[in-house]
Amino acid sequence: MRKIFLTAGFALSLFIMVSCHDSPKTKPIITEKASTVDSTISDGHNSSNSLDVDGEYKGTLPCADCEGIDTKIILAKDQAYVKQIKYLGKDGKVFEEKGFYTWNSDGNTITLTGVKNAPNQYFVGENKLIQLDMDGNRIIGNLSDKYVLHK
Repeated sequence: MRKIFLTAGFALSLFIMVSCHDSPKTKPIITEKASTVDSTISDGHNSSNSLDVDGEYKGTLPCADCEGIDTKIILAKDQAYVKQIKYLGKDGKVFEEKGFYTWNSDGNTITLTGVKNAPNQYFVGENKLIQLDMDGNRIIGNLSDKYVLHK
């Protein structure tokens, strides 16, 4: 009788240990330049091959010496872009740049070619672009949520 209880107890313990094991469905990826951790499905999907990024993204970004920077970026399927900015509270002039964008090796960030002396990298999320700083890092601090352009 004791042998039966020991065998049943061992089998039950083994069953509990195996059934409680949880294999991760996502793995955290820490990018070299990003200051935060992003979860990515480990099956090879990323922004460049999973999201429909073409379209128009708009928002008002913070400005040090004006009321804000009204920003519109149009991304085309052929990786062309048009970027229009207007400094609010200034003369109302719209500045426009055109060119092509490229993806980083992780497939989560685009770089607008031809943009000089201004941030040109954007982290690509679902229906949004998050402007990165001049070095390609996420902007942190109280205004970090203001650097998002929505589709």
